[in-house]
Amino acid sequence: MPSNVEREFSSPDTDDLMTLVRALCVEQLLPRAADAEATGDFPRDLLRTLGASGLLALPFPAKFGGGDLPFHDYLQVIEEISSAWGTVGLAVSVHTLACFPLANYGSPEQQRQWLPGMLSGNQLGGYCLSEVGAGSDAAALTTRAERDGERYLVNGTKAWISHGGVADFYATMVRTQDTGPKGITCLLVDGSSDGLSAATPERKLGFTASPTAQMKFENVSVDVERRLGREGQGFAIAMAALDTGRLGIAACAVGIAQAALNLAVSYAREREQFGRPIAEFQGLSFLLADMATAVAAARSLYLSAARRKDAGQPFSTEASMAKLFATDAAMQVTTDAVQVLGGAGYVKDFPAERYFREAKALQIVEGTNQIQRMVIGRALTRS
Repeated sequence: MPSNVEREFSSPDTDDLMTLVRALCVEQLLPRAADAEATGDFPRDLLRTLGASGLLALPFPAKFGGGDLPFHDYLQVIEEISSAWGTVGLAVSVHTLACFPLANYGSPEQQRQWLPGMLSGNQLGGYCLSEVGAGSDAAALTTRAERDGERYLVNGTKAWISHGGVADFYATMVRTQDTGPKGITCLLVDGSSDGLSAATPERKLGFTASPTAQMKFENVSVDVERRLGREGQGFAIAMAALDTGRLGIAACAVGIAQAALNLAVSYAREREQFGRPIAEFQGLSFLLADMATAVAAARSLYLSAARRKDAGQPFSTEASMAKLFATDAAMQVTTDAVQVLGGAGYVKDFPAERYFREAKALQIVEGTNQIQRMVIGRALTRS
């Protein structure tokens, strides 16, 4: 069902964009979500449709084919899409994350050469940072790129990669020096490169239609001209990208929580026990009230962080707060939605259990919520 959220945008033009987004959600995303999640069928065709409508390029410069949309507005689009189908909302957010290094650290020549294609809607991106032994401790990554003339030879394995095996390009963090975080470099790797392969997709609790896989690099040749930023700048690029990506995850979480809330309210109005709708019982109405308050608070928090980003102000701590609060709120709201539906919430005939499973993943991806608490705590206590 559409989110029916009253939204405030930076420009009246975004109202027309939201009308388009809601139409796509109702006509193309909602009808396919349940079956695709049951079968694990990644909706690549729908992402091309969204791309053709410009929805994979919203926060990027118009001169490269982007939509020049403020993050404040873009994130509300992500939320709306996620309320219809979490996998698609997550895919748009991951694609934005994958484009970030080139859009923000690439040279003008690199941007002219590759960014229009990445924003065209025909390409889908992946972001290769994590490894089996380097998850929360991302600076411990071991995938290595050895310089060989005008190319790098990349060897190693990346783990937990969204769009692994289906992406057209990967923003990839590799080790070029044994100097901890200062020895990490960012490369833009073509998804069709020789020696690059995806392992069998992970069998996940939620987001089952979104492929997550290890990516194996075996003497993958990457031209030096595809290095983004300087050698040794990769870790800083990765962390800056994650600041932005965490806002995307917060918006995804709010979208899923809003969908769970809508479902719970609708069910409580229709389900009767003891001769009246269960929504009339105070215990349940109070539960719905807490759910609605949590969703509204999470939305306000990510929009506040987005306004800071749009204004050019520091927003790293605020992004961590938004990701932490929104995903924790989504986990609680979806749990409560299952409870409101009772037995119906525990079966796959209703989407409540799917929302519950998806919310759990969002507490983990792009920095666990324990990592977010570390980030926030350090910001509070640094001198």
